[in-house]
Amino acid sequence: MQNSKGGVATFPKIKAIKTFIIQGVGSGGDYHNVKGGHWLIDSKISTPMSGYEQYRKSRTSWGINVLGSFCVELEATDGTKGFATGFGGPPACWLVAEHFKRFLIGADPRDTNHLFEQMYRASMFYGRKGLPVAVISVIDLAIWDLLGKIRNEPVYKMIGGATRERLHFYCTGPEPAAARDAGFTAGKVALPYSPGEGPEGLRKNIEYLRLKRSEVGPDFPLRVDCYMSLNVPYTIELVEKCKDLNIDWWEECLAPDDFDGHALLKRAHPTVKFTTGEHEYSRYGFRKLIEGRNIDILQPDVMWVGGMTELLKVAAMAAAYDLPVVPHASGPYSYHFVVSQANCPFQEYLANSPDGKTVLPVFGNLFSNEPVPTKGYLDITELDKPGFGLEISPDAPLIDATNILNPSPQKTLPAPDTQQDKSEKTA
Repeated sequence: MQNSKGGVATFPKIKAIKTFIIQGVGSGGDYHNVKGGHWLIDSKISTPMSGYEQYRKSRTSWGINVLGSFCVELEATDGTKGFATGFGGPPACWLVAEHFKRFLIGADPRDTNHLFEQMYRASMFYGRKGLPVAVISVIDLAIWDLLGKIRNEPVYKMIGGATRERLHFYCTGPEPAAARDAGFTAGKVALPYSPGEGPEGLRKNIEYLRLKRSEVGPDFPLRVDCYMSLNVPYTIELVEKCKDLNIDWWEECLAPDDFDGHALLKRAHPTVKFTTGEHEYSRYGFRKLIEGRNIDILQPDVMWVGGMTELLKVAAMAAAYDLPVVPHASGPYSYHFVVSQANCPFQEYLANSPDGKTVLPVFGNLFSNEPVPTKGYLDITELDKPGFGLEISPDAPLIDATNILNPSPQKTLPAPDTQQDKSEKTA
């Protein structure tokens, strides 16, 4: 595009940012903010808290859904709006309003690298991982959605274009046989028992996996999610005793920071596939995972890792080591990424129905047109809409967060008045 003087046309700037929380459960970017009885929170699943008996029954007992969902809306000077969701609830809205907003107002949304670096570096003293980076992720996704809508292009076309015509999925849920029958390419189940439940728990884990293998037959790929709950000796023993089950991969066996532990697992079982990454943050967090060559597949979550901007950097590093990247969940945000990357062979679908047997939108009723896989795949033509292509449902239970934490308990100090400082020095 050119303007009348022959130069590059001016591009809309970001003029406003709003945040929302979501009323109730089952909607938005917090996967675990669902109704009681849902398999994600109330089935038997090994977690880092399973060592405490009182927190084994339900993951909500120790607060897995305590933050809830939030949403970011960016408006450009031409009236175009970009939108994204993630997890973080009121604390996330607070960080946007009181910290990150200053880097966004008046900014050119095309400067995605610059905006990420400013938000990441400005929050480094309290961030680097966890909630602050997750908040940056949602802002970044809203920026990419805004860019796509201004340019009238789908996000995947702006980050490399299509590498295939169809996106295939595997399914995470309690019923891999149902996933097989629905056309998914593989099934992944959650490990039920933790090391804190002793030898009996180990025996029950093996029995459970043996049952799931019998349900799906010998040839359907079966994967196991251990959700950061195991240790090195336990994992080595469990994997050894399940070798006859032909488990396709063992996921997130150890705490995210146990890089040495991953090396020990690979040394003990060099031909077994180990995966991890959903709870890792930024390219810095993934550097050791990639360089160590102890992980066979990386699984970043685009709503946590730093958004699309940072995920592209992680994928580029992984490609240099021929490491596949299979993002953790994240619905259409991941779909656009995966179809644009040659080293992303397929995508995870997280079964969002309470019993884990049927296909429902990942983000509940937040969007009116969220694409979902049919027969285990999605034609990428379904992604051919501006931005991420998601339209907010008229029934979406959004609550404007403007007044949730205002007035501020403690107002931040104002920036120095440069003109006043100069006048004081010359007086």
